[in-house]
Amino acid sequence: MTRQVFDEDLARQYGAGALIGIDEAGRGPLAGPVTACACVLPKNAYPLLSGVNDSKQVSPRKRELLYDLIKRCGAVYAVSFVSAADVDRLNILQATFKAMRQAVSEIADKVANPLCVVDGSNEVRGLTLPQKAVIKGDSKSLCVAAASIMAKVERDRYMLELDTKYPVYGFAGHKGYGTAEHMKALAEHGPCPEHRTTFIPIWYCCKGS
Repeated sequence: MTRQVFDEDLARQYGAGALIGIDEAGRGPLAGPVTACACVLPKNAYPLLSGVNDSKQVSPRKRELLYDLIKRCGAVYAVSFVSAADVDRLNILQATFKAMRQAVSEIADKVANPLCVVDGSNEVRGLTLPQKAVIKGDSKSLCVAAASIMAKVERDRYMLELDTKYPVYGFAGHKGYGTAEHMKALAEHGPCPEHRTTFIPIWYCCKGS
């Protein structure tokens, strides 16, 4: 089954006028925000976006090209960032839900009779619109795959900006993930305000400082 057919069948099954694909980027890193995108694709754009896939399966260069293509096809979307401080305050799951709710709220009034399609096994707590969690949704649903691309590209761009502010950590290369380079920088310099202090490697750095 193609992603287009999956989305068409899901919309028909739930009587939805449109699908809002929802996905996140940045749950695992030690630094930076968690980012979510809510994305609605025009029906006539589906054939043009057949190359869109889960962002983890696409090279950085191709993600940028697909990001531009999704925008040019007239997608209605919003991207939301929830800070490392909020990740620490809420925990990563609740921070992810917050980012998803914020992204949906920015486009909810632009879509008639929507169904939110959420990547993963968890429905978004506190989301007032109808929703369906789909395991591996970014591989099955085109609108979720598009949201995956948009969230990943926007977060990567954010981490590039952080690299100019905190160059000693090499954020431009690893985007906040716990690479050997990143861990070495943490050992030498300790965490910065963009690090998630409740994540175990950072907690140990803070404890030892």
